[in-house]
Amino acid sequence: MVIKVFLASSSGSTAIKKKQQDVVAFLEALKVDYTPLDIACNEENRMWMRKNVPEENKPANGIPLPPQIFNEESYCGDYDTFFNAKEDNSVYSFLGLPPPPGSKEALQADRAHIVENGTHTEETNAEGNVDESTEVPMTERNGEAHAEKEQAQAADGQEEDGGDADDEEDEVAEDEEEAVEETDEQAHAEEDEEQEEEELQQLEEEEEAE
Repeated sequence: MVIKVFLASSSGSTAIKKKQQDVVAFLEALKVDYTPLDIACNEENRMWMRKNVPEENKPANGIPLPPQIFNEESYCGDYDTFFNAKEDNSVYSFLGLPPPPGSKEALQADRAHIVENGTHTEETNAEGNVDESTEVPMTERNGEAHAEKEQAQAADGQEEDGGDADDEEDEVAEDEEEAVEETDEQAHAEEDEEQEEEELQQLEEEEEAE
């Protein structure tokens, strides 16, 4: 597959020159093989480009401006669609090329595939039977198991905290009961002392009377 970039080498528009430079520089940075085709010096290139740009992608006057990008005979887009693909990390999809391993686009595709196909351990086929062909990735299963373990540990910790709180409440209740008992004992002791004093006073009064 050959990527074709239609350019105008002698364009008087600064904006067109800048857009062409942006496309070419980005393709070279990605090490994408492409063929530049000049429409300013080659009438055949200009006619081919105008003919093969889809009508819905042509401006109101019907004359598409460079840069225009093709994959062989298939139209990819103009500068604006190329720029949007670059912003979305989807330039290879825009060009109709498979993303190289390790690229941002390849990683995004892998994540999308996992989300789409690897979220359920069991699926049913057309007959309603369990289809075990789709499995959750090992890392995801390990992550779920780890999360369940942490939840169980958290629950145990809450139970232990609850047990400690109950023990503390029991200790407080015991302290309160002991304090009440001590108060009662002191009250009884004071009553006994008062009774003894009254009895001694009565004896003294009786002895004086005799």
